[in-house]
Amino acid sequence: MVPSFTAMKLLRRVLLWVVVFAVVAYLGAIVYLVASETRLVFAAVTTLGDRRPAQPFEQLDRAAGDTGEPPYARAWLLPAAGAAGDAPWVIFLHGNDSNVGSRLNIFHCEQLRALGLNVIAPEYRGFGGVGGAPTEAGLAEDARRWYDYVRTDRHVDARRIVIYGWSLGSGVAVNLASHVEEGAVVLEGAPASLVAIGQQRYPIFPIRLLIRNPFESILKIGAVHAPILFLHSPEDVIIPIGEGRRLFDAAPAPKQFVEVSGGHVYASEKDPRFFPTVQAFLRAQQLLP
Repeated sequence: MVPSFTAMKLLRRVLLWVVVFAVVAYLGAIVYLVASETRLVFAAVTTLGDRRPAQPFEQLDRAAGDTGEPPYARAWLLPAAGAAGDAPWVIFLHGNDSNVGSRLNIFHCEQLRALGLNVIAPEYRGFGGVGGAPTEAGLAEDARRWYDYVRTDRHVDARRIVIYGWSLGSGVAVNLASHVEEGAVVLEGAPASLVAIGQQRYPIFPIRLLIRNPFESILKIGAVHAPILFLHSPEDVIIPIGEGRRLFDAAPAPKQFVEVSGGHVYASEKDPRFFPTVQAFLRAQQLLP
């Protein structure tokens, strides 16, 4: 039976409305992704909370302007175990969905201190009670501020500084290490590019055209001239290990890639080889005895 003219006209109208609805929904989703980028990329935990390192530590606050009011810069400083005057320094740059006072960030700082390192853990703008909104450029400024503090205020030789980045913090670490001198770099659960991960998660959208904070470490790591240790778990479902290996392949030598267990979040806590691996790497660079 041949459809009537009226039925065909109705069908075309329905199809037209389906197309219009699909286009509007697609454009709406793009607007949502653009508007939500800061929340999706940074997932800042804005409240510092009550946790503090078990060891004595110092909280350093620096006004960002002349008023002394937020936004300001903050970092936690944990002196090396044994208080050795010539102990090397590590700048620990944490990931998203946390702040400097989150349990596993404190755990990292305590374990690095126990290795014999002075630990400085910067907080990012928009995280942990620090004013401002996080951006890739802003986090780069935050990290550079505390690197300059170690170099200038503490008079530390660049060759005695380790830059450590975990997850999102690895992007901050690679950017910093590509612009300054350092003795070594440690990258934990490091993505080669957040753009690439975003494209994998949202394949129908032009993520590269939409994202303002791409964190493309793979384009910067070639400018890092210090030895680099990569730590990545095959069970990592947040940053697939293939992303870490892509970044490793792009990095100049000397470099080392070590597979750890425990996934993206808990490897440092669950794998007993984790911090001994960091210690052995830093010993090989003559940063630890």
